[in-house]
Amino acid sequence: MKHEVVSREAWLEARRALMVKERVHMKLGDQLSAEQRALPWMKIDKHYEFESPSGTVTLSDLFAGRSQLFVKHYMLGPGQQHHCVGCALEVDHLEGILVHMQNHDLSYVAIARAPIDDIETLRQRMGWRFPFVSSYRSDFNYDFHVSFTPEQVRTKTGFYNFRECDPGMEDLSGDSVFYKDEDGQIFHTYSAFGRGCERFLGIYGFFDITPKGRAELGPHHSLGDWARPHDMYGKGGTVAPTGRYHTETCACAAHKS
Repeated sequence: MKHEVVSREAWLEARRALMVKERVHMKLGDQLSAEQRALPWMKIDKHYEFESPSGTVTLSDLFAGRSQLFVKHYMLGPGQQHHCVGCALEVDHLEGILVHMQNHDLSYVAIARAPIDDIETLRQRMGWRFPFVSSYRSDFNYDFHVSFTPEQVRTKTGFYNFRECDPGMEDLSGDSVFYKDEDGQIFHTYSAFGRGCERFLGIYGFFDITPKGRAELGPHHSLGDWARPHDMYGKGGTVAPTGRYHTETCACAAHKS
């Protein structure tokens, strides 16, 4: 890796010049965050139920006594053999910060359309300790535009990331935020999809200031180039264009085609 090498004095001069731009960037980021918090809210009048390891819970229950709720729309549908490396990477960040979130009046839950037994198998295999529930018998995923009917996939008429598009598959990922007031009313305050969710991938903050950067050089030019479920590093395998990881011994239809 070739790079300019300079004296300490020259390095300090260059670093100070860059810091000026970094401060501008941070101030703009603060302004954007304020605008995100200032978005109008949408009241949720529909009743949603989910399956948890302990039984049926409601959207209100997921707040767990707090006023704020962060929902990870996890890309895992019924019968899905392979989970998304991006979703897995995102929720891996929760291990050390969940207690801090909860102490800051913010509950966290991952929600997927897969049945709860499949979710529990995955959660226990990965060692995840955050709440993870199933929307299998609910319209929740469809109402928040992260799941699509077979007809929508066939006709390429989904709605994702705030626009009409070809979803490509029945389940995609995203993040949403909800607020519950003292009267128990629930409001949808924010959602993000695609690269809009990168802010929840703290690992990129480390990559972006190191010499090799993200090193997402192909074939996907995204985290699919390097990310794997954390129990699969060093074991080979591939990541499909859908973002789903396949082991070396996988014999699913994706390989047969």
